[in-house]
Amino acid sequence: MNKTQLVEKIAEKAGITKKAADDALKAFEAVVIETLAEGGDVSLVGFGSFEVCERKEREGRNPKTNEIVKIEARRVPKFRPGKSMKDALN
Repeated sequence: MNKTQLVEKIAEKAGITKKAADDALKAFEAVVIETLAEGGDVSLVGFGSFEVCERKEREGRNPKTNEIVKIEARRVPKFRPGKSMKDALN
């Protein structure tokens, strides 16, 4: 499912226009990104949690040249599914 299809489904389920559903989805994305950038977590009970994890600096290898390269430390987003989501899939 792509973003357009997701917006259509949200509009259908919520009984709102596609424009309103698109605005709501964009607002949700913005709030999650902003919260994670500030170092916070977003928890939606039953659905899941968004959090930021720290990756340490490490060495990697360029597959073409076999040369060792340094991979910088970075912060990456992580999603953990909630119990309701896990139960629905199994």
